Amino acid sequence: MAATRDPRPCSIADTLALVGEKYSLLVLREVCLGNGRFDQLVRNIGAPRDILATRLRRLVDAGVLTKRVYSERPQRFEYRPTQAGLELEPVLLTLMAWGDRHVRKDDDRPMVVEHGCGNELLPQVTCSACGDTVRHEDLTAHPQAPGWTVTGPTAA
Repeated sequence: MAATRDPRPCSIADTLALVGEKYSLLVLREVCLGNGRFDQLVRNIGAPRDILATRLRRLVDAGVLTKRVYSERPQRFEYRPTQAGLELEPVLLTLMAWGDRHVRKDDDRPMVVEHGCGNELLPQVTCSACGDTVRHEDLTAHPQAPGWTVTGPTAA
């Protein structure tokens, strides 16, 4: 019988452990839209209050959101994205565009985002070195974790 081995070391898996829980990316969506108060988040996301509080605590502890008091009596907080949180915004925009194309089929899109140039934003991933749009056929993965190749673990 083959020995069980840990799964591939992966930044995607590590990131999903933080923001892949139900409601976490929706919290980021709302906070990036400027809706950082708890009652706004409850209303706009539809999450149960206890679960939302847990997600907010995790995102604050991970440095994705900051929490600040906006009312002393009663004490109330609002959440804002940190730099790390803002760096997830392109992920949200890309997920939204994918959903518009493949889930909603461009019918009845619930939101359109306008870029500062005045045009509708259609996000795409580009190479920072050459500026070309990233296409699957142009990518080559180079695993950096010891004992791993693209196809899986190397023989022990």
